[in-house]
Amino acid sequence: MSTNLQAILSPVEQDMKTLDEVIRTRLQSDVVLINQISHYIIGAGGKRLRPALLMMTAQALGGTQVAHRHEMAAVVEFIHTATLLHDDVVDESSLRRGRATANAAFGNAASVLVGDFLYSRAFQMMVAPGQMRIMEILANATNTIAEGEVLQLLNMHDPDVNEERYVQVINFKTAKLFEAAASLGALLAGASEAQFAAAERYGRHIGTAFQIVDDLLDYTADASQMGKNAGDDLREGKPTLPLIYLLQNGTAEQKALIRSAIEQADELPDDVFEKVYRAIVESQALKYTQSVAEKEAHLAKEALKAFPHNAVTQSLSALCDYSLVRTH
Repeated sequence: MSTNLQAILSPVEQDMKTLDEVIRTRLQSDVVLINQISHYIIGAGGKRLRPALLMMTAQALGGTQVAHRHEMAAVVEFIHTATLLHDDVVDESSLRRGRATANAAFGNAASVLVGDFLYSRAFQMMVAPGQMRIMEILANATNTIAEGEVLQLLNMHDPDVNEERYVQVINFKTAKLFEAAASLGALLAGASEAQFAAAERYGRHIGTAFQIVDDLLDYTADASQMGKNAGDDLREGKPTLPLIYLLQNGTAEQKALIRSAIEQADELPDDVFEKVYRAIVESQALKYTQSVAEKEAHLAKEALKAFPHNAVTQSLSALCDYSLVRTH
């Protein structure tokens, strides 16, 4: 099957249009600044993979008429968007999806507070289906994401972060919302417990694959491809997998270079970044990082064996392939 994202998401093309309407309606507030910032960041686009994942899982397991799927997909998107608003403030980022971040355009205080608005609006919406398990999944996911943010903060500028700590942050900060989205789709579809567990595994592993490839692209893509500043992870002092690989497997000179770069990332001259970049490219760091992402994508595909054989399940499988070959 094609690894073109539009083709992969074609089973939920109409659902995505309905989702846009739900998002526009639910973003409305009497506070003008909330409207401005909410529409600014939602309007920036993005792939909307998490809500798409919820709706595709629901359709694969329950057909095209699963109740509440659009509203719960919007909840997932609002939670994700809130994390982006807060992330960009914490990371002091100035560019996302090819344009100025909300904090760069409106200021840190407004971005944090509108992120809070999106979280609270999401919690208002998740009550509507009247299912305690829905609220449990989303409440747990939101709390886990917050823990992941703090874990990542603890890892910043720490050259002793190992692969286990790195993956733990991904599991908490990124993969958890993919997992919640897929499992909610299964729950709304009335899937069996075995299928629900498989949906959780699928979401967790494909979310991990996406994040690892993101970290890989930070050293292989330019800003026009990624929609953010290439090399930002290192400049923010984030020890991602390419760096961790070099710290464990590089020459003594490379290890010293990477350790110093992570510790002093805030003051990193361009020539040091270039040295780090060359060290990564000339080593097996990128190949190793890609191989770890491939293992996660394979585990996601394995989870789909519990799903019915249909076109949407095939699309979910193709999404695993897309996660590995994308350039942004």
